[in-house]
Formats: sequence, structure tokens, C-alpha cells
Amino acid sequence: MTKAIDISREHAVRLSLDSQMLLDTPELPEGREAVALTIERLGYIQIDTISVVHRAHNHTLWPSFPDYDSEMLHILQAKDRRIFEFWGHAASYLPMRDYRYYLPRMHKFSDPKDKWAKQRLEKCGHLMDGVLDRIRNEGALGSKDFMSNPDAEPGQWGDWKPAKIALELLFWRGDLIVTERRNFHRIYDLTERVLPENIDTSMPFDDKLGRFLVRRALSSYGIATGKEIVNHLHAAGRDTILNALQELVDEGVVIKVSIENEDGFYALSDTIQNSIPSSCNTPKVFLLSPFDNLIIQRDRTSRLFGFDYILECYMPKEKRKHGYYVLPVLWGDRLIGRLDPKADRKNRIMIIRNLRFEPDFNDYDEFLMPFTRKLVDFAAFNGCEKIEFNLVTPRTIGASLKQLVRKAEREKRDG
Repeated sequence: MTKAIDISREHAVRLSLDSQMLLDTPELPEGREAVALTIERLGYIQIDTISVVHRAHNHTLWPSFPDYDSEMLHILQAKDRRIFEFWGHAASYLPMRDYRYYLPRMHKFSDPKDKWAKQRLEKCGHLMDGVLDRIRNEGALGSKDFMSNPDAEPGQWGDWKPAKIALELLFWRGDLIVTERRNFHRIYDLTERVLPENIDTSMPFDDKLGRFLVRRALSSYGIATGKEIVNHLHAAGRDTILNALQELVDEGVVIKVSIENEDGFYALSDTIQNSIPSSCNTPKVFLLSPFDNLIIQRDRTSRLFGFDYILECYMPKEKRKHGYYVLPVLWGDRLIGRLDPKADRKNRIMIIRNLRFEPDFNDYDEFLMPFTRKLVDFAAFNGCEKIEFNLVTPRTIGASLKQLVRKAEREKRDG
């Protein structure tokens, strides 16, 4: 058995942050080409509907590109055809060049294991041919172009239009693809009319699919456990991925790693050989989306960063500890706090309902100024000109923070 290479926790964290482009952003072209290359490097960007601040897919891209605009993502999907939508970690924007590796999941559509999918296929599968014919004859359509269900019970899944369910089923099967989004609503077209001619659509064998997914996960995470690799992209079964992982270990492409004598981790050999474990001299501040690739696997976040994080918007209000839509605060290589923001877009005010720092954090003298600038930039990104605080913990830094924010707001207004 090959002995694992032992590295420090600090080194492991830096490998993760560097792979996620959160230490030193590599030199990239300007504009949407940089966004396309970032998605290609990370493997996916998760899509989510919550909009108390910018939706997750826009928010995840913004930290690395302060001039990012959501129109860039739209053009990459609707015109450049550099990205497409499908199930990655969850609903995701994915690199178009990776399209073929999602074909096996599409082809398994007819025998879904998921109860939710089975119910929809049984109840609305008979509508699929008719919906497909309409799009074939009329062109790209959205769910609004189909009649609603007058007999549905409001609030139940049956409240979905049957045709909307059929659209989703055709999308899962790969007959349809999202050609663009209009006001965040999916517009579907025939996949054959959308895919670029140069895209490989050959079906990958299990071994090639598994090897791709292992490489994808380790390129994105830097270092990961087998379970984290399996859960990175849901495009193949556990056995397919773990068999490929073992093959790559046997070939020396992947190496076993332990973190301060804790076994069970893996990394690409090239990643370890090219890594620089030294500390970052100028730590940067990032306000991470709850769906950011770095923290989406919560057990991993706890293991690497010692930061326990739960997205509490799915919990009853009375059980929330930190807030509805809490953003972890990354400073350098540490997760040091969390804030619960809400963009009041009508009044152009960013409301910080709760800002709380970790009990062991006390480097406020160095941190507050870059954090203030990041808050003001984040507010502007969300169309807000002013920041208001409801609760800051510890309270002793609340007054100083508010003064710094007012000053930064004036500087931003004055240019």
C-alpha cells in the first residue's frame, strides 16, 4: 500500500483556496471570457432561486471579478454557447466542453431512482411527445407558453402545469436544453439546435466518466476525501467514481494525502508538486455565497476550516441562530465570521440583519478596513448605496465599523 504524503492543515487549506481561485486570481482575459474560463476551471457554478441578494450563480462569480455583470453569464449561455444548464452538484451552469460526460445521466432518465422523478414521469410522461413537437415546430418556448392546469390545488406539486413538468422531463432526458433565461425563467429549445457543432457527443464508458469526475473534483478542491469526490458532481454512481479513483492512484496520477496524520485524502500529483505552502502576505476578504463551491460540502468546511455552517433559510424562523441567508466571511485562509444581508433594492439600502464574528477572532485592527471596502462594494453590486446594521457581535466593534462604512460610502460616491 502506498504511504500517504503528510501535509499541514494550513497547506491543505491553501491548496483548497488556490484551486478555488480565492488566494491569487490567475491572470485571465477581461470580460466574459474570464467568466467562461473560471467556470471551466471550477467545473460548475450552482444556480439557486433565492434573491434576498444577488442569486448564488452571480454571487459566486462576483468575488473574483469585481466588474462582473450578470449579462456576461447570459451571453455565455445564449449566444457564445460556452456553458449549458444541467444537474451538476445540483442545478448548475456547466462548461459546454464537458457536455458528453452528462449524457449517461440523461440516458438513465427512463428508469429514475428518485421518487420525485418517478411520480412526474408516471403522471406527465404522456405529454412529452406533444410538448416536444410544439418546440420542434414553433421554436424555443418557456413554460408560460403552455396552458396552466385549472384543476390543480394551489401550493401542491400538482399546481405545476403538466406541460411545465413535461418540459422538465424532456430537459432531464436531454431532448431539450435551456437556450437562455428570460427574467430567470428557462426558455427551452431542441438540444440539437443549440449544441455547437464542435461539441463531442459520444457516450463515455464508465472508466472514462469516472476518471473525468475524479479529476474534476480534485482540480476544483485541491484536496478531498473519497466521499467529497463522489459528491462533487452527480454525474455517475459511487462505484464508478471510486473505481476510477483507485486506478488513478495506482497510476500515480492521484496520490494519497494525510493532513497532520489524518488519513483519507487525495490530491492530483501535479497539485502537490506545484503547491506553495507559505502563508499569504496580504489576506483578501470574500463574502461567500452559501452555494459557493468552496463551502457547499458542509462537513468539508468544518473539517478544513473548523467552521460549522448551516444555511438556515430552510429552518423555521424560531430555530435560526444566525439568520435567513447567511454569508460566511473569508479573510485570507480563515473563515472568521458570518453576516445575514438583505438588499432593499427599492430604497437602495443593504440591510445587515446580523453580523457575527467567531469567538476566537480578534484581529479587527487589520481586518476592519478591507472588510468595510468589501461591504460597500457588495452593496453596490446589489444596487444599494447605503448600508444599515441591525446587530453586530461583538458590540464593541459596531460603532467603529459604522464610522468606517460611512466614510467608505462617501469615498465611493465621490469617486
